Amino acid sequence: MRDRGFEILDRNYHSRFGEIDIIALHENVLHFVEVKSGDGEPAYRITPSKLSKIIKTAMIYMQKKHLDTDYCFDAVIVTEEIEFIGNITL
Repeated sequence: MRDRGFEILDRNYHSRFGEIDIIALHENVLHFVEVKSGDGEPAYRITPSKLSKIIKTAMIYMQKKHLDTDYCFDAVIVTEEIEFIGNITL
């Protein structure tokens, strides 16, 4: 992600709801990134329930850090290649 101009702010951020793998800043937008790997289609393991936990954890992160900025939720899929999927909530 650094090679794409992202500044990594946190990794493996935990709340009572779950974990966010990577929190990064890119062009004044905060990115909450879920990383999935494995055989088949790892992206399908980002279920609505998992996404809900990520969103709740992101809101706690922003509140604790007193952040008021644009944000989005992304995924990095690792198979034989690495694929970045932006805005997975759309």
